[in-house]
Amino acid sequence: MAVNIDSTAKVSPLAELGRNVAIGAFTIVNCDVILGDDTVIDSHCVIGAPTPFSDAPLRIGNGARIRSHSIFYCGAVIGDALVTGHNVIVRERSLIGRGVQIGTNSELQGDLVFGDYTRTQSSVFVPKHCKIGSFVWLLPGVCLTNDPHPPSDPGDLGVIIEDFAVMSARSTALPGVRIGARSVVAAQSLVTRDVPPDMLVAGSPARVRGPASDVRRRDNGLPAYPWTTHFTRGYPREIAAHWQVVRSVDSSSV
Repeated sequence: MAVNIDSTAKVSPLAELGRNVAIGAFTIVNCDVILGDDTVIDSHCVIGAPTPFSDAPLRIGNGARIRSHSIFYCGAVIGDALVTGHNVIVRERSLIGRGVQIGTNSELQGDLVFGDYTRTQSSVFVPKHCKIGSFVWLLPGVCLTNDPHPPSDPGDLGVIIEDFAVMSARSTALPGVRIGARSVVAAQSLVTRDVPPDMLVAGSPARVRGPASDVRRRDNGLPAYPWTTHFTRGYPREIAAHWQVVRSVDSSSV
């Protein structure tokens, strides 16, 4: 088992490290940690931070790439191929799927669910009890909320975002709203009520503006949504190929 640990890192002998793990300078890996094969952790991270809210280990799947100054708490379970930016926080009892990307300065407060291949860009905030589907995009500065009368306890009305939805830059969703599959929330919008699937909403408060497919790309005038009709960068080939088949079937049925 080839493991590359910087001489300044502190790794508990009780931590379980997979093959070909690399750990950067001044990073701390605590005892209740299970790291998958081919995981790379940069400098100044805390992996398996203790918490009174969970006595379960932190589990991170194969092929993770965790960048500097990130903190992962015990009790989170994370699938293969995680990628983070810098200064990311993931708290206890976060259930995170395969191929998820978490942007720089983003915080996941725990007791939440992320589906496969969901991507957050920089400075995204996701509080407890949110349920995020697969292939969701949360663009820079997105803020989800869970407390209808802050401050209150427990504040457990998390936002639900269904598969393939997009929340654009600096948009906010209030507690308990559901954002439907393949829908689009425009930049700087405030979502105060449920968003139907396949719709574009915009404004503060956000209102339905029409089908998301009415939004046109600036480069060629074709529909921008669903985004899977033209964007596949970074997704596995088999998934992109499936989207191509779906596009072909949809086109032939018109």
